[in-house]
Amino acid sequence: MDDGEAVQAEGKPDLNLIMDIPVTMQVVLGKAVMPVASLVKLGRGAVVKLDTSIGDPVDLIVNGRIVARGEVVVLENEESRFGITLTEIVSPGARPQRAKASAA
Repeated sequence: MDDGEAVQAEGKPDLNLIMDIPVTMQVVLGKAVMPVASLVKLGRGAVVKLDTSIGDPVDLIVNGRIVARGEVVVLENEESRFGITLTEIVSPGARPQRAKASAA
């Protein structure tokens, strides 16, 4: 394809070329650090205390990068499912290079 095919008439890139590319999206509710000894003692019904509080924004991560923040909501017609309402889009200049997947 030549360079002209990827650009629309207005001089803007044709985003339709990338619309079918799959991405991995995650919503991070919080993190916890614990020794392995505590981890192996966890069982059904165990509660792990996270570093976030109710009402704190959660991070929306796409392909390892934080792109937005939002609030967790219960879906109206599906009481056992959650969603996220976006409250902030993180600008590219303010984004951390990579979201930390694990604590050291």
